[in-house]
Amino acid sequence: MNPIKLREDSARRIFRDRREAGQAMAELLGHYRGHEEVIVLGLPRGGIPVAWEVAAALGAPLDALVVRKLGVPDNPEFAFGALATGGRIVLADDVVRALRLTSDQIRAVAEDEAAELARREAAYRGSRGPLDVAGRTVILVDDGLATGSSMFAAIEAIRAQEPLRIVVAVPAAPESTCRELAAMVDEVVCATIPSPFRAVGASYWDFTQVTDEQVHTLLNTPTTGSPSSAPDPVQAIRACAIHAPDGIPPLEHFDDLIGTASIVLIGESTHGTHEFYSARAEMTKWLIEHRGFDAVAIEGDWPDAARVNRYVHARGSDTTAEEALRGFERFPAWMWRNTVVRDFVDWLRDHNDEQVRNDERTTGFYGLDLYSLHRSMNEVVRYLERTDRAAAQRAKTRYGCFGEADSGDGQAYGYGAAFGAGKTCEDQAVTQLVEMQRKSLAEFSTGTDAAEELFDALRNAWSVRDAELYYRTMFGDHTASWNLRDGHMADTLDALREHLSRGQRPTGVTRAPRIVVWAHNSHVGDARATEFGAEGQITLGQLMRQRHGAHCRAIGSSTYYGSVTAAQEWGGTAVHETVRPALPSSMETLLHDAGIGEFLVRLDTGDAAADTLGQPRLQRAIGVVYRPGTERQSHYFHTRAADQFDALIHIDRTTALQPLEPTSIWSAQRTPETYPTGL
Repeated sequence: MNPIKLREDSARRIFRDRREAGQAMAELLGHYRGHEEVIVLGLPRGGIPVAWEVAAALGAPLDALVVRKLGVPDNPEFAFGALATGGRIVLADDVVRALRLTSDQIRAVAEDEAAELARREAAYRGSRGPLDVAGRTVILVDDGLATGSSMFAAIEAIRAQEPLRIVVAVPAAPESTCRELAAMVDEVVCATIPSPFRAVGASYWDFTQVTDEQVHTLLNTPTTGSPSSAPDPVQAIRACAIHAPDGIPPLEHFDDLIGTASIVLIGESTHGTHEFYSARAEMTKWLIEHRGFDAVAIEGDWPDAARVNRYVHARGSDTTAEEALRGFERFPAWMWRNTVVRDFVDWLRDHNDEQVRNDERTTGFYGLDLYSLHRSMNEVVRYLERTDRAAAQRAKTRYGCFGEADSGDGQAYGYGAAFGAGKTCEDQAVTQLVEMQRKSLAEFSTGTDAAEELFDALRNAWSVRDAELYYRTMFGDHTASWNLRDGHMADTLDALREHLSRGQRPTGVTRAPRIVVWAHNSHVGDARATEFGAEGQITLGQLMRQRHGAHCRAIGSSTYYGSVTAAQEWGGTAVHETVRPALPSSMETLLHDAGIGEFLVRLDTGDAAADTLGQPRLQRAIGVVYRPGTERQSHYFHTRAADQFDALIHIDRTTALQPLEPTSIWSAQRTPETYPTGL
């Protein structure tokens, strides 16, 4: 079988315009750079801007191969075949038979299109003839394919001229068309394979029609004899990389990156990588010690993090960091019950103790997530039992709607409510939240333990309200449930900022509270720079940028290969899994090819690295579940990293995060440190 490169993905807009699509194609065709026998032929009109970028990057000559669609007489947009230069006709036999088109009808349409074909060739080239393709490698480029009839005709026209090799390259096409083409030519490169495939234009944000004048201009703009318009992406990364041993940037560079930001989001590309957690903890310590950051807010549930917050402020009954982290019992417990977080919590307790002795502000530890439906209900009731027994009884009655299920039963409630198998408790959750809000307004007092406890109870009431809606929504539209979750995290973060500004600011200090966020790249990054943004998905990082602008910084992370702590299915046991080397043409492979190991790339400076990472590339995301067998479908999506983050930290080889209670399975699967050499 002929080689075919497939990049599967969903039906989402990927490319800004044809120029960006051409730049992406040029990278996938980079192995032809510098080959003197290569020529690039674009199919007008839409294929010419794409082909020009390819030809310029490869340093190859560019020409047009005019192909005209043969449209059904009463519906010319519906093709029954195509006509190429030299009179080559390709018919879709099934369409011809189904519509019972006669020879006379086919001939009449072909004659009309032949006249238009000749007109376009004259308009595009003038008196210049076509390039000679005999004995050369021909790369045929279009802006996308649907049925492929135009490309089939182009292939037949070129094959008759005896080229050395035929390559077909398109930014978007259905899988069936790509595979059919692969049986006809030497190589097919389909950058994306939308599924379901709706139309070529659905892969572009800007699919403005290309004019004859634009085609003429591009064909007369040299693509050879001058430096390529697309710099070598690997060299661009090398030139801009800042060495960051163990993933920790040099302090002067980190300080400059943070600037005056009061919200710093630090991401991870897996939920189980030791180096990501360790580097993030060290950066956070610096932010607390040297920038006076007031809080750490994590992608964890509010009541579980609140227990840690009490410990680091010397409140509550826990006597060690390990005890304080026992609230994180819901899957995936290792995400926060691990050795790195334990050590950080120990450090934060010591730091706060010293701050108290010096009468300085302390730093809190808070959760942003909403999975704590029943645990948050219990926390609301416990608070009210201490402060207002009548209100506690009202809360018990309202929350009794949810039944006596334990904290792991949120999905069961949501399933029953969503599909009519159980009642919805939305009204009860909202009513209780409204009562708690009124109580907060009436009783709030600044800077007291009572204010802390009331704020904690109010955020738990919010968690109940939003979790109830989330669990009902999660069995329907994925985008809607995702947006509810990230919206909740953003609202919680802003509520925390407001609370800290009122309750923990010393007299005379007017600066905004400073918070560092720990979450996955998929939440920290800006959704507008990913393929999911085209479907309306939002993220915490996006909302922070929109609400707080330059006061926000987002730092992403990546790795090429190594090991990770993850489960094989949701709710499963944590295992020590090998992370496969990243896919070719992914962002991770580009960073790996730089050969530096551990480094920071600034994406907020507009330099060559930012330009390179501003093009769409596959990016890997491993959450709490890792499925190596379906890695492309399960863990990759298209992004523009330069628009997604303000900076990116790459650690080429990483190791698995160690849970506080590693199972025998996890321990047995640990890869020896000497792997694979045995030395």
